[in-house]
Amino acid sequence: MSHRYPDSDLAAVYRVIAERRDMRHFLPGATVGEDVLQRILFAAHCAPSVGLMQPWRFIRITDASLREHMHELVDSERRLTAAALGEREEEFMRLKVEGIRDCAELWVAALMDRREEHVFGRRTMPEMDLASVACAIQNMWLAARAEGLGMGWVSLFEPEKLAVLLGIPAGGKPVAILCLGQVAEFYASPMLQQEGWRTPLPLQDMLFENAWGTAHAV
Repeated sequence: MSHRYPDSDLAAVYRVIAERRDMRHFLPGATVGEDVLQRILFAAHCAPSVGLMQPWRFIRITDASLREHMHELVDSERRLTAAALGEREEEFMRLKVEGIRDCAELWVAALMDRREEHVFGRRTMPEMDLASVACAIQNMWLAARAEGLGMGWVSLFEPEKLAVLLGIPAGGKPVAILCLGQVAEFYASPMLQQEGWRTPLPLQDMLFENAWGTAHAV
């Protein structure tokens, strides 16, 4: 008995993975239907998590002034990041790194508080809670792309300041600002590649066999 999906389903899965993009450009004024939004959030909630702890928490931002405060936090960190890049400062400042003001939906993905109570799978690797949240975000990203929506992951912010702004309890931590909405078109390739910021490495360079640095036989 084969558990393989039909070819058409397989093609769709691999297509959405290949065409997922970290979007920065959104159509202002567009909306996302509540039914679509719930499907995307459900996809996130289906993600695997270490010890089934489900450490993800999602905060929907509907207050316009709060959205503006978040934009200010990101813009402040954008300038600090640019300064830290030295000779690439001006090049970085020309990049569009977020779509907070334009996206239809703004969400924050955060780690739950009291994570120290969860030991299963985290005794030697406590960062697996963060890995679990990343899996939830990836599920959300893929579902959004399948629904024809763009999503962007913004990480340029000071976590403690955003935590205070959103009332996240001690021990919790914001991980990502997620911009979601309609886009005019999806980037043909990753935006940073299109802008000449960096060229992605080929898969073969990431593969070893039996030991680090030992080339994987194709």
